[in-house]
Amino acid sequence: MGSGIAAHLANSGVRALLLDIVPPKAGPGEDTSSKAFRNKFAQGALANLRKQKPSPIVSGEVLTNIEVGNFEDDLNRIAECDWVVEVVKEDLKIKQDLFAKVEKIVRPGTIVSSNTSGMSIVGMTEGRGAEFKKNFLVTHFFNPVRYMKLLELVAGKETSPEVLKTLHRFGEEVLGKGIVYGKDTTNFIANRIGVYGMMRTIASMEKAELSIEEVDKIFGPAMGRPKSAVFRTADIVGLDTFTHVAKNCYDTLTHDEERDVFASPAFLQKMVEKNMLGDKSGGGFYKKQGKEILALDLKSLEYRPQAKVRYESLGAARDIENVRERVASVMNAEDKAAKFAEGVTLDVLAYTSRRIPEIADDVVNVDRGVRWGFGWDLGPFEVWDAYGVKKGVERMKALGLKPAAWVEEMLAAGRESFYGVADGKDTYWDIPSKSVKVVPENARTQRVEYLKRGNKKIAGNDGATLWDLGDGATLLEFHTKMNSIDDQIIEMMNTALDETEKNHKGLVIGNDGSNFSAGANIVALLWAAKSGEFESIRKLVTGFQAVNQRMRYSPVPVVTAPFNLTLGGGAEVTMGGNAIQASAELYMGLVEVGVGLIPGGGGNMQLLRNVYGPFGTDKDFDFFPFLKKIFLTIGMAKVATSAEEAREAGFLTQADGISANRDFLLSDAKARVLGMADAGFKAPRPSRFRLPGTSGAATIDMMLYDMELNGQVSAHDRKIAQKLAKVLTGGNTSSSLLVTEERLLELEAEAFLSLCGEEKTQDRLQHMIEKGKPLRN
Repeated sequence: MGSGIAAHLANSGVRALLLDIVPPKAGPGEDTSSKAFRNKFAQGALANLRKQKPSPIVSGEVLTNIEVGNFEDDLNRIAECDWVVEVVKEDLKIKQDLFAKVEKIVRPGTIVSSNTSGMSIVGMTEGRGAEFKKNFLVTHFFNPVRYMKLLELVAGKETSPEVLKTLHRFGEEVLGKGIVYGKDTTNFIANRIGVYGMMRTIASMEKAELSIEEVDKIFGPAMGRPKSAVFRTADIVGLDTFTHVAKNCYDTLTHDEERDVFASPAFLQKMVEKNMLGDKSGGGFYKKQGKEILALDLKSLEYRPQAKVRYESLGAARDIENVRERVASVMNAEDKAAKFAEGVTLDVLAYTSRRIPEIADDVVNVDRGVRWGFGWDLGPFEVWDAYGVKKGVERMKALGLKPAAWVEEMLAAGRESFYGVADGKDTYWDIPSKSVKVVPENARTQRVEYLKRGNKKIAGNDGATLWDLGDGATLLEFHTKMNSIDDQIIEMMNTALDETEKNHKGLVIGNDGSNFSAGANIVALLWAAKSGEFESIRKLVTGFQAVNQRMRYSPVPVVTAPFNLTLGGGAEVTMGGNAIQASAELYMGLVEVGVGLIPGGGGNMQLLRNVYGPFGTDKDFDFFPFLKKIFLTIGMAKVATSAEEAREAGFLTQADGISANRDFLLSDAKARVLGMADAGFKAPRPSRFRLPGTSGAATIDMMLYDMELNGQVSAHDRKIAQKLAKVLTGGNTSSSLLVTEERLLELEAEAFLSLCGEEKTQDRLQHMIEKGKPLRN
């Protein structure tokens, strides 16, 4: 966790000092007086950041922000720091001794925090002075730090409100975290509720006669949870860590009416004893054997092949996109899976209601904590709203469960849900005041939902909607399945430009979906190809190229706001604007080769334009290394796994922006487009390129020939790569001539259409649609 926090600080552009203990023992030949030995643990943690999967760093370059040292030689250097984070062993004596040393070194006003998952602030700060306690709090990050949004802030009785305010803003705006306020109670909010839910599920499954794979299918996406659900999550976290958190609850929550739920069952204790800890030990509830994932039989503790899980309620849920409707659908069904989901969920909801105000003051902090810490789509009270609060109370009582008294008081007051909307703002039921309050949000938070409530729609069709973003900016929102590009979206892109050029300052392209855009609609493309509708494909391709070019050279600025999956056509839309404001978590690539095609919406030319920059026409510029980079990026369907990696690949330029917090992405994109407009925006000049032509394509094909001979690529792979090479090298040209953007787009469209007619490409498209993964043929 210490290296993970340091890595995320580095990701955010913050310099960090990572300290660890001096190794207690030396290996053969090690010089115990050398820095290499004394910093061995911290240096090893730093080196490990490069190897971990998923990567805790957004780029290898950010590691220059981290220095390493050890507690004995370098602790005095914390006097240079504005914030000191303790992440040592969960042992109260060790923490107290460390804080005693820290107090003597830090500058006045330095914030000191603990990343403890459940130790009390009173105990940790025993013996410390008033100034130390004033600047001390818990900052509980969740693992993996880069990917988990939650940051729990827990104040002590003496913690300064200004310290809380400072770390809230820093965590939210610089680190991109979602901030939740917990109380100084065991395991705070997320772990208290999340672990209770997991332990209650485990305790109930034997009676319900369910296997671990059945439980994970029930409490996965069907119930608005991650695919890792219950047991896979435990494997990822580590069963030793999971049982430690549960034991901490059992040992310290002597007042909790459900304390026994936190007691680990015998099979879980045996698994820990046998080192069956999950991913870290090679096997836990699941184990990979060859290509097969085996599941554990909880009675014999032996691995076996997974059984197919089929329940009518879960099958029906797959077709329901709205998560609230999906969860309600499962809980209201009648089969075995649905009854288990309903019973366990209502138990967890009742328990959670009874934890307010013990662990938090309101439903908002609880819901955000569980959503952001455990990856649920809906927090407990949001689930309850989806099911129906009154119905939930009645059903709980029928099952012998006890909801908190304040829930019935809310219903008696005429409020039928925990959340609502008033005057366009999200509201919640505030328990202490017994009244409705506005859900707190940072002023930079912007969502399409807010525009809908404000009736800001300008135009729209089935594929996209144009909204008035305010202050002279418009927003084009895609809303097809996976936001895949189709003729409806292309039509609305042109409409958006018509309207913005006529009546507004600038256009933003972004949305509130799970992904910016997963590419083109390949179902429609395959149908047209198999039907011989090549003229319709040509119109679609050239129309998409044309609107991307129109964005680039419009008299008003266009800013694209990509996030998460931004693939194929989604990447081409992104690069088609004048500037990009990207989410830090961006998975961007031109991946058309995976379905037997090359980019068809201008992606080849766009990447050339980005990578060559101002040197496209320079006769002294050695273009071939850069051309090779572009060819491999597209030809190997490389996907950048962060916005920083996307910049390194050439999908983003040095001038493009990155938003740490996804909630602020649309607001940041709006600020960028208005800034460009107000600064006197003028469309750029079209690029021209000095490319090698047929000689360059022949050079690339020599490499492809060797790869085919060695079995590294198939004949069809080579054919696709040859067509890509022809486009990137400029076709029938030479380095003494300049190739225009228009000519590159013509070459691209020609290659794309010819590949659509290939039977093996159609097979690849079919396989991707049916199996969700590439076919090698």
